[in-house]
Amino acid sequence: MSNLAILAVIATAPFSGCGIVGGDGRSLKHVSYRGWSDAIVMSNGRVEVVIVPSIGRVMQFRRVGEQEGPFWENSQMFGRAPNPTSNEWGNFGADKTWPSPQADWPKIATRGWPPPPAFDSMPVEWKPSSVNDGLLISPVDPYYGIRTIRHIKLPANLPLMKITTTYEKVQGEPKKVGVWIVTQLKDAVGVFAPIPKASRFAEGFNRQSDQLPANLKFENGLVSLTRNRAGSYKIGTDASTLLWVGEKEMVRIDSPRSTGAEYPDHSSSAEVYTNPDPLAYVELEMLGPLHTMRVGDKISQVNQYMLMRRLLPSAEAEARKIFGK
Repeated sequence: MSNLAILAVIATAPFSGCGIVGGDGRSLKHVSYRGWSDAIVMSNGRVEVVIVPSIGRVMQFRRVGEQEGPFWENSQMFGRAPNPTSNEWGNFGADKTWPSPQADWPKIATRGWPPPPAFDSMPVEWKPSSVNDGLLISPVDPYYGIRTIRHIKLPANLPLMKITTTYEKVQGEPKKVGVWIVTQLKDAVGVFAPIPKASRFAEGFNRQSDQLPANLKFENGLVSLTRNRAGSYKIGTDASTLLWVGEKEMVRIDSPRSTGAEYPDHSSSAEVYTNPDPLAYVELEMLGPLHTMRVGDKISQVNQYMLMRRLLPSAEAEARKIFGK
């Protein structure tokens, strides 16, 4: 079936489970998910991604046939709509994009928190390109004058998801900004960052919270940490890869760092945040270079997500095997 034929069928297909099945187990279905009636489940036969346009999130990345996945989802927010005028953050969980640096939000968006509305708390448009390929397109943010375009693709026959996030400057004065991808995952056995040999950080990381987690370690080229139930912590690195290790599965996120480019947050390209109880999640955050964007400009950053089975009893041994450390 051609892409045009697929799009024609998708356009007329109602929700509640209808969709298209392609070759090699590929499929795209419209479903109800966690109380949202507009969700899309896109599969390449090995893994599938759950997308909810009404909240602008890539909500889950999981193996075909499994109901749960590693992305953290906030059950307190199931079925709710985002509120762009609220002073409280609607933390739905999962994967989204914000503009960096966060330190500039107060002077650009008039407040430091919650995030700018079109990046975080407004519905987006879904445009399928094929059975396992489509776009999420946001409204233009009233403060940044930027719309986000997220191209989500599942490569054939691989446990991979690729998301290319593009910022398009549509209106307003120039803004210096970078693409920032925030992925919330369930509590981890360990989170790891392979640090380049020529790292700009002597300790392998830079501190981005008042305190550091007690179990933070940098040894033989690998930064590792776990979530502290009592407090929130954040570090930045100049890595291009982060690894989440759960009880049975692992998620590796790769996003290449550009040599010689200016990065936010003391030159960080990969950051880890851990949240305290009762919301038990960690954030793996990838950041692109900063650019001064003028009307007509576009910048992009590519994240590749790989879903893997645990093979070794030690989380650190898993990480060192994967990264050759």
